[in-house]
Amino acid sequence: SRGLAPTGYHIPTDAEWTNLTTYLGGESVAGGKMKSTSGWQNNGNYGNGTNTSGFTGLPGGYRSGIGDFNAIGAYGYWWSSSENGTLNAWSRALSSNNGNVSRGANGKPYGFSVRCLRD
Repeated sequence: SRGLAPTGYHIPTDAEWTNLTTYLGGESVAGGKMKSTSGWQNNGNYGNGTNTSGFTGLPGGYRSGIGDFNAIGAYGYWWSSSENGTLNAWSRALSSNNGNVSRGANGKPYGFSVRCLRD
């Protein structure tokens, strides 16, 4: 089977996510460039992004390991295809609280969004 992504596409690796955030100026500023221009909760000086990267990250939140949905409107989480041990995989997160991109290792039972890249 070809897995999650359709033919001709793949889920980005942790290294590919790092390349993107580096290209956009680093983790401390890339999030604002990756967030969509609408849909994010307004938290003071933050909330929506500029989408200057063309990524159009939306605040889809996540599905917990027990099946409930959380943080819709406040956070967006995306999986990488890179594992961190047998129980976790690397991910990236955007927040309505700042313009950062956060890298984390999360448990595989969580439901995050995915990004498909053309091969």
